[in-house]
Amino acid sequence: MTNQTETVVEQPDQEKTDFGFKKVQRKDKEKLVADVFDSVATKYDIMNDLMSFGVHRLWKRFTIDCSGVKPGHHVLDLAGGTGDLTAKFSRLVGKNGKVVLADINHSMLMVGKEKLTNKGIIGNVEYVQANAEELPFPENSFDLITIAFGLRNVTDKAKALESMYKVLKPGGRLLILEFSKPQSEPLNKMYDAYSFHVLPFMGKLVANDSESYQYLAESIRKHPDQETLENMMKEARFEQTSYYNLTGGIVALHRGFKF
Repeated sequence: MTNQTETVVEQPDQEKTDFGFKKVQRKDKEKLVADVFDSVATKYDIMNDLMSFGVHRLWKRFTIDCSGVKPGHHVLDLAGGTGDLTAKFSRLVGKNGKVVLADINHSMLMVGKEKLTNKGIIGNVEYVQANAEELPFPENSFDLITIAFGLRNVTDKAKALESMYKVLKPGGRLLILEFSKPQSEPLNKMYDAYSFHVLPFMGKLVANDSESYQYLAESIRKHPDQETLENMMKEARFEQTSYYNLTGGIVALHRGFKF
């Protein structure tokens, strides 16, 4: 007789998902992410400037330039946080347009609302606490949807993309600005060293919270790379998809249309 050895393939645990480098119950991730952003909300803007040396403003400006927004348009700034993109879109859509600043985290949403109100940005901006996986808007509501540095925190990214497609108008576009995969190995190594050593230290020093910035660094590494995310957009029925690598691929801007 011949001995046969069966190969047992371990099936992925469908009840678990990534929270940084940890595996957690899918039902728990939303609360864990909320705790992170509750902790960093009041220091979020200053940490963005410090962590990116101010370059995040150029990334966001490029996103605005690719938006195609016109007066009268309706825009959804999803995971909009403290409202950097919303502030720009509010001026572009004018008094006959509308911008919805949506975020799943109440603390971030309130920081954004206070910030924009203090800047005198009122009248054409609405604030909605919303989960990207189940957007509470009618179908075909928006000419543009942006999600900047938020998709990697979503539990079910495919479901979120489908939800975005549903509420986007025919002819509308989706822009996803997110950390991605550096395109050269030397840059990748430098970025790893910076992310896992400098960022948590800065988080401790400025926000008194190193663990949240450790999670943020880990969540970037677990996020789909450029090609994978573009394929996910295609699977969600977006067309004419493309992406632009920014700062050597540390960040990428993905674009897709609904026709």
